[in-house]
Amino acid sequence: MSLAVTNIGELVTNDPHLGIVHDAAVVVDGDRIVWVGPSSRTPAADSRLDADGAAVLPGFVDSHAHLIFAGDRAAEFGARMAGAAYTGGGIRTTVAATRAASDDELRRNARRLVGEALRQGTTTIEIKSGYGLTVTEEARSLRLAAEIVEDTTYLGAHVVPAEYAGRADDYVDLVRGEMLDAAAPYATWADVFCERGAFDGDQARAILTAAAARGLGLRLHANQLGPGPGVRLAVELGAASADHCTHLDDADVDALASSDTVATLLPGAEFSTRSPYPDARRLLDAGATVALATDCNPGSSYTSSMPFCIALAVREMRMTPAEAVFAATAGGAAALRRTDLGIVRAGARADLIVLDAPSHLHLAYRPGVPLIRTILHDGVPQ
Repeated sequence: MSLAVTNIGELVTNDPHLGIVHDAAVVVDGDRIVWVGPSSRTPAADSRLDADGAAVLPGFVDSHAHLIFAGDRAAEFGARMAGAAYTGGGIRTTVAATRAASDDELRRNARRLVGEALRQGTTTIEIKSGYGLTVTEEARSLRLAAEIVEDTTYLGAHVVPAEYAGRADDYVDLVRGEMLDAAAPYATWADVFCERGAFDGDQARAILTAAAARGLGLRLHANQLGPGPGVRLAVELGAASADHCTHLDDADVDALASSDTVATLLPGAEFSTRSPYPDARRLLDAGATVALATDCNPGSSYTSSMPFCIALAVREMRMTPAEAVFAATAGGAAALRRTDLGIVRAGARADLIVLDAPSHLHLAYRPGVPLIRTILHDGVPQ
């Protein structure tokens, strides 16, 4: 059935950048948008939703999340807030808990987090593996993720598990061989944590090249903990996104600006680890495409809130509210190489959020306030 959303005070279309239309209406039919225009010219529809002058945006697109896990790491967070440094070593704690959990436990937890994100306006979310780190466990994680979302990412190269301590190259061979074979049927993408203490540039290249040969799209955790080869490797291999991008030199910025690799920034991680924030202004001024995502995971960014990340990006990363909203919608869609998400135009997915506010500005202006009034997900009011 068709539905007309009318009396929209401010419609963010992202067609072109932000593409704000006042006194607007949107008509959806099934899971697609079929008409966008002035409210006074709204075509007939089977039902109507009166936005009552509020702002309407595309649903948020969260292109980086780790939702297949068990347990939490609240004690680790408390230690960091007391002054301990973040090293990424706590990932192994989550690996142990995840391996011990049943399918139903992992499935319920992931669905809980997807529902939590949806209530905050996230209508599309990517899910990574990476807390199994065996052939069986990585395949299981991705099988469960594929039950819930469309975009699943193979992250067998998250860290070297304890049983491979001192034998990192042997583990890389497993990740690019038998583990990839088991995981690929359930995965859309492949990713590597290319950082000190995890995988170096040569190891990341070997894994990603093998994944590309299996038909998987590429993403990369890059330059989070310090300078490194990750960003330029992502660009060289044509990856859809380089994620984190905290420590960049001029060559990294130039590489991103001259390519279609999206710089996906994850301010929740910096908030939770008390680390320096990425400089989004530098990337935007250079012409790079920027996305925002939550990095939702139990260790370094246990938030599912895209509005929170928008507020952080404006306050801490020198983005304007308009740039942050675009990055959280159209930017995330670009990071997933999707042209039907993060935009309001005929033919796009009917994913819309109605704010309890007159303007997109309120997402950063009123941080921490629950401003999502109504959500249309695949054309269905939630």
